[in-house]
Amino acid sequence: MPKDYLAFFLSLFLSRLADQILLFIVPLIVFQTTQSASWAGMAFFVESLPRFLAFPFCGALCDKFSPTRILHISQLCRALACVLALGLALVFGGIVWIVLLSAICGVLTTQGIMAREVLLPHIFKHYSYTKTLSYSQIADQTGLVLGPLLAAVLLHAVAWQWALLVIAVLFLLADLAMGVWQRHSAIVLETFEQHEDIWLQPLRIAFGHIRALSELRKIITLAAGVNLLIGVTLATSAAMLIGQYARPESDYAALQAAGAVTTIVILLLLARLTLPARLLGGLSYIAICLGAAITALSPTALGYVPGFLLIVGFDKMFNVYIRSTRQRVIPTRDFGKTVGVITLLNNLSQPLAGLLVALLAAPLGTQGVILLLAGISIVTGTLVAWVMRTR
Repeated sequence: MPKDYLAFFLSLFLSRLADQILLFIVPLIVFQTTQSASWAGMAFFVESLPRFLAFPFCGALCDKFSPTRILHISQLCRALACVLALGLALVFGGIVWIVLLSAICGVLTTQGIMAREVLLPHIFKHYSYTKTLSYSQIADQTGLVLGPLLAAVLLHAVAWQWALLVIAVLFLLADLAMGVWQRHSAIVLETFEQHEDIWLQPLRIAFGHIRALSELRKIITLAAGVNLLIGVTLATSAAMLIGQYARPESDYAALQAAGAVTTIVILLLLARLTLPARLLGGLSYIAICLGAAITALSPTALGYVPGFLLIVGFDKMFNVYIRSTRQRVIPTRDFGKTVGVITLLNNLSQPLAGLLVALLAAPLGTQGVILLLAGISIVTGTLVAWVMRTR
């Protein structure tokens, strides 16, 4: 693989690794401090909502300005935010700083995700886009494999405040790798004239495409159902494994790593196989709903694990289906702004899941909330399939 591709994937891997360490330690630290699944769910809501609300604005920025420059800004600002949060935590104490940091880094991560989303179709011209997405997500998932393991090692060796310094260094290394990619890459992105307004007009254009294209409306609805289950899984996995099943922190880290390994195996198969888009979408959606039902009904950790692996393992297969569909139907000049709005609509159900956990975990129990959301997602998928079949 040429040096520019290796550098691009290394940057993606390091950025994901740093982001995953932060995502891992926030609900864990909150749950350990409060011993409450409701507070862990609320922390997930606070950290995830800003990153999803930022998608339309970040997408419009990537259509108007250089996505490469935006990616540099994202990584450098995340490193700086980690150092600032470290200083505040050492001076004032408390866990509020890590929750605020995760919210800020979430917005900056959105900026980086959108920049890479715009860049990816132009980097691997000699590969199919499905294969490109599979390879890029393998780099992404490798960060997911190592992130929980590295986070567990860090938390065992030092206080969580000092783990923020390691995260900052990883973001800086990701930016250095991006610099190497730029020096070796010959990619020249096509530019389009854009409106001066980077908020209202891009929103009008994006929603115009969504109204006009039924395929976009379909994937938005299905993705909302999937992300409802992803959100409730992320918000409750620490409380379920460490709290309800009384497993040690090392088991929680191992579970996260096993989920990422499962995803990598699935993505490697996708990179080598050519599957119809409908099969990708249908198979992954069914597997995720089945996994949620298993986690909701399992009385032991031994039963929870396969359900968890189905959810996180097939999430990226569904993601390949969603992104392939978007790439095929959205005009290039409006790609960033439209994907930004779609991603926001797709993912609003994730923080909603965290909020529902915070509100309903006490009266229904954690597994009761998971079962309720699994039922909603199953009904959503069934209705979409019925509507598409009647059309």
